[in-house]
Amino acid sequence: MEQKSQFIGQSGAFLDAVERASRAAPMARPILVIGERGTGKELIAERLHRLSDRWEGPLVIMNCAALPETLIEAELFGHEQGAFTGATRAREGRFEEADGGTLFLDELGTLSMGAQERLLRAVEYGEVTRIGSSRPTQVDVRIVAATNEDLPRLAEEGTFRPDLLDRLSFEVITLPPLRVREGDIQVLADYFGRRMAAELGWEQWPGFADHVANAMEEHPWPGNVRELRNVVERAVYRWDNWEQPIGEVVFDPFDSPWKPLVSPAPSPQGAASQQPAQSAPTAPKFDQVDDLRAAVDAHERAIVEHALGANRWNQRQTAKALGLTYDQLRHAIKKHEIASN
Repeated sequence: MEQKSQFIGQSGAFLDAVERASRAAPMARPILVIGERGTGKELIAERLHRLSDRWEGPLVIMNCAALPETLIEAELFGHEQGAFTGATRAREGRFEEADGGTLFLDELGTLSMGAQERLLRAVEYGEVTRIGSSRPTQVDVRIVAATNEDLPRLAEEGTFRPDLLDRLSFEVITLPPLRVREGDIQVLADYFGRRMAAELGWEQWPGFADHVANAMEEHPWPGNVRELRNVVERAVYRWDNWEQPIGEVVFDPFDSPWKPLVSPAPSPQGAASQQPAQSAPTAPKFDQVDDLRAAVDAHERAIVEHALGANRWNQRQTAKALGLTYDQLRHAIKKHEIASN
């Protein structure tokens, strides 16, 4: 199987989803893949294709959100010459391209109602009609669709056809977000880190300092595995000393003291709606503190660890950055039992 199809992880929730995909792969039925962004929906679609009887056929991928609504139907079903302005020649659609194989429809929830109706007919009868033609074409296509939307809720609200949902949901594979995949953050971070280190020509893999590993475990990872890969690769390439564990990690690449100021919203209502996100408190939840000394010590340790990592564990530079003397910093390191690895 191709390198990009590798699945990295050991948590039960993740392995259960992969196993379900493996069991569903030989079935010539539509499959829905549900999951947050960055959870690997396209990898599951590829697995469903590669482990099916259609593995020698084409795997055609279409992102339904990447095209304007006026072009989606032409992309899916094709068009004849002169069917609309700009159609200078006939063109087959994705269904015809995927004949004998698998069609992966990403961001399914963004399809218009008109496209949904034509998709339903294609799934039910195995035939498509190009725009501008009255003659249907038979196709043999297995549909795998993915979304991060709540399709049953959209069906109740009338923005997604319930009959199409019924036809596509022979099996539904829901991918767990990274934050609930116990043990997988460390495994994935090590995998991406080693790969980046090899790309940079490092002689060895130093791993991550304890405070960096802990920070990655505590991060919520809204972008899931895709975000983790970016964070790890960025941390590795910014680190200069491959003989020392990586001591600094940046989760938000846009965070900067020189970040451009956001223009005020044009309307009071818009400004009010944006205000909570801009002024969200970043301080600890003080009402949850039941041991003041322990909370202060933990906060002090986190600050010292971060500063040490940012200064490549150069203690004199770290002391200067924190406004401490060298002896005061050494006392803090000893007090909190902070080690470079």
